[in-house]
Amino acid sequence: MDIQFIGENLLPGKIGQFFIVLAFAASLLSTIAYFFAVKNKNLEDTSWVKLGRIGFIVNFASVIGIGVTLFFLILNHYFEYYYVYHHSSKTLPVYYIVSAFWEGQEGSFWLWAFWQSVLGTILIWRAKTWENGVMTVIAFSQVFLTSMLLGVEIFGQRIGSSPFILLREADDLKSFAPVIFADPENFRNYLKFITDGKGLNPLLQNYWMVIHPPTLFLGFASMVVPFAYGIAALWTRRYKEFVKPVLPWVLFAVMILGTGIIMGSFWAYEALNFGGFWAWDPVENASIIPWLTLIGGLHVIIAYKNTGHAYFTAMALVLISFLLVLYASFLTRSGILGDTSVHAFTDLGMFGHLIAYNVIFLIIAIYFVARRWNELPITHKDEETYSREFWMFIGALVLTVSCIHIIFATSVPVFNKAFGTNYAPIKDAIRFYNQWQAPFAILIALISGFSQFLKYKRTDPRKFYSSLISSIVFALVLTGGFAWLTGVYTNLMYIFLTFSCIFAVLSNARLLSTAFVGKGSKLVGSAVAHIGFAILLLGALVAAATSNPISINETNFIPVKDFEKAAKPGENIMLYKNEPKKMGKYTVTYISDTTIAPNTYYKLNFKVIDAKSGKIKEDFEVNPSIQENGKMGLIASPDTKHYLTSDIYTHITSAAVKEEEHSDHEGHSEEENYKAPRIVNLSVGDTIHVSSGVLTVKPINNKPVVRDLKIDAGDLAVGLPLEINVSGKIYKTEPLFLVKGNNTFDFARKIEELGLRIRFTKIIPEQGKFEVLIYEKPQQAKDWLVFKSIEFPYINLYWVGTIVMVIGFLISIFRRKKELKAN
Repeated sequence: MDIQFIGENLLPGKIGQFFIVLAFAASLLSTIAYFFAVKNKNLEDTSWVKLGRIGFIVNFASVIGIGVTLFFLILNHYFEYYYVYHHSSKTLPVYYIVSAFWEGQEGSFWLWAFWQSVLGTILIWRAKTWENGVMTVIAFSQVFLTSMLLGVEIFGQRIGSSPFILLREADDLKSFAPVIFADPENFRNYLKFITDGKGLNPLLQNYWMVIHPPTLFLGFASMVVPFAYGIAALWTRRYKEFVKPVLPWVLFAVMILGTGIIMGSFWAYEALNFGGFWAWDPVENASIIPWLTLIGGLHVIIAYKNTGHAYFTAMALVLISFLLVLYASFLTRSGILGDTSVHAFTDLGMFGHLIAYNVIFLIIAIYFVARRWNELPITHKDEETYSREFWMFIGALVLTVSCIHIIFATSVPVFNKAFGTNYAPIKDAIRFYNQWQAPFAILIALISGFSQFLKYKRTDPRKFYSSLISSIVFALVLTGGFAWLTGVYTNLMYIFLTFSCIFAVLSNARLLSTAFVGKGSKLVGSAVAHIGFAILLLGALVAAATSNPISINETNFIPVKDFEKAAKPGENIMLYKNEPKKMGKYTVTYISDTTIAPNTYYKLNFKVIDAKSGKIKEDFEVNPSIQENGKMGLIASPDTKHYLTSDIYTHITSAAVKEEEHSDHEGHSEEENYKAPRIVNLSVGDTIHVSSGVLTVKPINNKPVVRDLKIDAGDLAVGLPLEINVSGKIYKTEPLFLVKGNNTFDFARKIEELGLRIRFTKIIPEQGKFEVLIYEKPQQAKDWLVFKSIEFPYINLYWVGTIVMVIGFLISIFRRKKELKAN
């Protein structure tokens, strides 16, 4: 008999699953219809085209239906669904619920399918004579993406993973709480015990993760469009015609994917504690490789457009770029990078499914290239070495070789699995890739610079050298000044890269200046994009090469258990609350902390104090946070002070666990939390050092006012005002001594921030002194934290370069669109 479960809302899940099946069927119908539309030689018969359009529009509407249904489930906390339970919680604000939507594999596949359906719908109305061939490919890609969401079994083989599967179907509820769910009645009413979901990964609780994934997946989706144009050109033998319509789409894909990648580096810089904007993680590598190959393809397409050379290379790079997107998806989603990447997805049983997606589209590309090989446009004229297109071609080859190196290094786990080898993954990835990729970056920057002195087809060598030499000399002068200013002169490779970037900026700026006098206006977009890329490279170089920890701990010791296993002690400083510590030119104070579950936010004050005058030259605060996560341990989110020429980046590496103090009514003494007291006799005006500062006795108060304490006429009540000076900050307190009848009482006062408790226990009139007991918390019992601060000089060059590069791509896209309309 079927168990009737209590409280489940099954209808939304059934509606969502219906939309998945409909989206898959509609995209399959669209693929078949457009395929026959290409085969149909009767131009007047548009029945196949209409059917293909209907199928794709239905697919688009169904994909929207999937998204609306899933968002409804997450927003309303229907934890009976596996995806909702594992990726959201009731405590998440709405904007993080959006992030939860695509945290899992199923949600990210939906996002990819959504953007691909948007682009396909645009192409239905904009592709014109290319519609049939292009839409066949895009609809077929949509078949695979929607099949990833099916979550059905066919002949014992599981196809995809549905976001609408129920929690009780995906997880063994008895493993949650064996005692509870052993009772059949409790099992039927399991939702009564599922009070909240697991929530969003703490690392993803950042505003960049609301906008970064949609941008990145739009970039992935847009990569299919140049591929589709390429296949359509080969299929319908429109070899040369495909250049003009494909160029705007190539530019769009490069711009969007590049923007998505840079957004990811923003997120890494602001939310992750690895101390930088790029870590050469395998997932990062997987996204940047197709971007670089399509940039190479873009330049070769332009070279072919102007000269007729290198058609095959242009076509191959366009096709390979999308295939590399599929390969990247396989790497990040198959679980194969689980041991080498910090943010790869786990395997959901789609290993074979992902391989099929890759292999089938690889076969399609190879088939059409092989089938049309003898018909591809070939120019038999010799290439002019003094031509811009020749060096654009060389630049594309350098990019390709660079990508091959990254692919092979990233694919070590794939080789191990495929061939049974046991190659160890790269240990210091940042050093390894920087060392090998720096020469490629130098070559690319140099080529993007001196190629701007060349013309298409043929350049006069004398004019070329005369223009080139002056720019080289100027670049050398600027390089010397910049290297001295930033400190990159310590490494020869850094100097070469600095020179190549500055040379590229100057060369492209020279080209840009000609546009303002009416010459070379067509090259404005490329010049701006190249300038942006060179500035980006320069910023990345300086920030990475000259970044330095400023939280230097000369003792190389942190008194925290097992700390040396988690971080370099010599690059971390330990602070006790309200106890300032000198850190280079800064005086740093741990001021306070605030817990807003599940995060704890710390306030650190940085001051630069002039040694001679004592004046404060700089004064700012940073608010890094941590979260104690049961599965992931301490999750640290940094905070950064931004200056025009540098950033001070700070994150917590360890912190005191907050424990509630025992109160008297629980049978514990207040003094249990403190060391044995110091008993001192003090007079008015006396000073004494305590662990947190200097204590001064002020004149006694003969008329203290104490809340909730009745002082009768015959009683003697005396307050002892005290001041504790902590690096210029004054803390005040006033313990009380009371004589009531024949009994004496004292009322202690605590200063929690300083870990002090003070009792005024006796008046010694003959000596004019007072007996005071000073209790201090042991250092380890005080609130403390360990933090690391890194200075990133000139990192704003990296972000400015990104913006300039995107502007350049936008200018180029509009120009290519204008060209397309004119023709």
